Amino acid sequence: MAKRSSLYIRIVEGKNLPAKDITGSSDPYCIVKVDNEPIIRTATVWKTLCPFWGEEYQVHLPPTFHAVAFYVMDEDALSRDDVIGKVCLTRDTLASHPKGFSGWTHLTEVDPDEEVQGEIHLRLEVRPGARACRLRCSVLEARDLASKDRNGASDPFVRVRYKGRTQETSIVKKSCYPRWNETFEFELEEGATEVLCVETWDWDLVSRNDFLGKVVIDIQRLQVAQPEEGWFRLQPDQTKSRRHDEGNLGSLQLEVRLRDEMVLPSSCYQPLVQLLCHEVKLGMQGPGQLISLIEETTSTECRQDVATNLLKLFLGQGLAKDFLDLLFQLELSRTSETNTLFRSNSLASKSMESFLKVAGMQYLHGVLGPIINKVFEEKKYVELDPSKVEVKDVGCSGLHRPQTEAEVLEQSAQTLRAHLGALLSALSRSVRACPAVVRATFRQLFRRVRERFPGVQHENVPFIAVTSFLCLRFFSPAIMSPKLFHLRERHADARTSRTLLLLAKAVQNVGNMDTPASRAKEAWMEPLQPTVRQGVVQLKDFITKLVDIEEKDELDLQRTLSLQAPPVKEGPLFIHRTKGKGPLMSSSFKKLYFFLTTEALSFAKTPSSKCVNELNQWLSALRKVSINNTGLLGSYHPGIFRGDKWSCCHQKEKTGQGCDKTRSRVTLQEWNDPLDHDLEAQLIYRHLLGVEAMLWERHRELSRGAEAGTVPASPGEAPKDSLAQLLRVLRDLREAHSSSPAGSPPSEPNCLLELQT
Repeated sequence: MAKRSSLYIRIVEGKNLPAKDITGSSDPYCIVKVDNEPIIRTATVWKTLCPFWGEEYQVHLPPTFHAVAFYVMDEDALSRDDVIGKVCLTRDTLASHPKGFSGWTHLTEVDPDEEVQGEIHLRLEVRPGARACRLRCSVLEARDLASKDRNGASDPFVRVRYKGRTQETSIVKKSCYPRWNETFEFELEEGATEVLCVETWDWDLVSRNDFLGKVVIDIQRLQVAQPEEGWFRLQPDQTKSRRHDEGNLGSLQLEVRLRDEMVLPSSCYQPLVQLLCHEVKLGMQGPGQLISLIEETTSTECRQDVATNLLKLFLGQGLAKDFLDLLFQLELSRTSETNTLFRSNSLASKSMESFLKVAGMQYLHGVLGPIINKVFEEKKYVELDPSKVEVKDVGCSGLHRPQTEAEVLEQSAQTLRAHLGALLSALSRSVRACPAVVRATFRQLFRRVRERFPGVQHENVPFIAVTSFLCLRFFSPAIMSPKLFHLRERHADARTSRTLLLLAKAVQNVGNMDTPASRAKEAWMEPLQPTVRQGVVQLKDFITKLVDIEEKDELDLQRTLSLQAPPVKEGPLFIHRTKGKGPLMSSSFKKLYFFLTTEALSFAKTPSSKCVNELNQWLSALRKVSINNTGLLGSYHPGIFRGDKWSCCHQKEKTGQGCDKTRSRVTLQEWNDPLDHDLEAQLIYRHLLGVEAMLWERHRELSRGAEAGTVPASPGEAPKDSLAQLLRVLRDLREAHSSSPAGSPPSEPNCLLELQT
């Protein structure tokens, strides 16, 4: 049994930010930290005081985390980035909002004395003396202290204070992982109520010393439990009065939701998984139609989460195609008009969206990546709507004559035709690159729609059904928001965004098979019609080849792909040449392209992808592939062994124990994460538990119908049988949870004393 905690984070937008640049504007971005560890950096939005990010993240983290902080920064090209303000949400705050924290919150000033991190290792005991007891405080070491100096380290020392008396350790130069092993003694009076304060400081020769954090210990508690030893989390200095600047630094709109799940052993979920898998295998011939009941009882707000959980569960069981096929049949059975097919936010539509992201994201990158990169590199002004053309933005076509509106429209049409043609050509060549399970799923969709709507008048309907997912719900959103699909590291500027939007509209027109209704919406898209009509022919030919996959070919392709470990991360990293001397100039680094799979980490001198991965994404990926590593070390050295010692803690033993603990539990959720079958089963159980009352009501309706003879009463045919079985499974899981140990977060290891702040 294990407790899993995760954070859903959506950084929406900011407003009324202060101007940090001489132009009267700012270039804001956000950094998200969990307990002072940076895990997320948003894109920079240039030249604005009201930035919109709209970025979503799912973070998996240990239940013992303390707080998540959002820092709004101003990016500067030549100097250090400016800090605008921050928002800090503690774990207790998030836990007090079961439905999540949502809304606007004011940014507060970032006080250096409150920006502390790291832990200190102390040994404390009360020893008897001739006249009175003596308090002995041993300052052993510290780890992960904040770096306050320009060299990326600090010069830490510790100041121990009790009853007006102060003692200090020696100074450890250039280290965030110092070791002191020094002991101090203080005389204790009987019934003493004072506290012991242990402060960590960074020594500076010229300026004032920088505060690194403190620990305040209740002596009365110490006398009860002696001796004590452990690691203590450094706390900020909260004795200073805060400036009343709330609101002057602007506001940040956030959506943050904490989810704690107590995941039971796999055997507990087997009845639920087997029951759902049995229903999917039976398909429309099944008696209970549990999948249909789940869809009926799922609200619009949580339908996407339920669809994703079910999809991942069946994907892990090898039944994703069968699950989606069942959903296709359910939706087709209640659809009479072809123009409404798969256009609603049904369970089928949401499940197919999740399926394409999980199984087809690498394919999307291969098709769209080069086209998106070209749009970003060209940065051309493109506009087809005459009411929005701005001639001044496009420069001059000659020495003295500005371009006319007609020339702007013609050049824009040429640019878009070129991009659309390149995209359709890349798509046409990509049949073999498309994952076998995706092709097989589209084959089932194509066949089911053709069976439901036969006849010449519905000739295009099966093609439109495929494009409604492939083009309208997968390719077009990725074109409009390439950063959200990891196609680019930054958001597009206004000019590039408009080009991408127009290109996405053209792709949608092709996906709609150039129907009169799609042409009538925006008549100014007419210049692209020749390319759109040609694209329809190309797209139909592509779909015909895409769905032309037999069971044997599907198995062969799947077997071939399974032999190749899929990349978890790939991209360039700079390797520091430690043998070099002198300052860290560009010649001190070597650029290599790394490829991380679930089996190995390799590199090459040339890239196979232009996607740049940030450091925190690489760390997250490395942690995921190390989850099942039984030889994972509990500690490590964050520095390098240079000369005769480690640069981080100055230890002289090369094979000695690491000075920092291995952080292996804070990871970013990605589309290609390894499947966690038990967690998905737990999430499905939690959802079903929330709609249990509706399921019981449905069971009673079916029971009354069976008694009245309006539904089949045979045990093998009654729809209520599988539903009754599901309700029994939910009852058993509830009892298993009730008998499990309390689900409160475990305490921080080795923290033996209560902190007083």
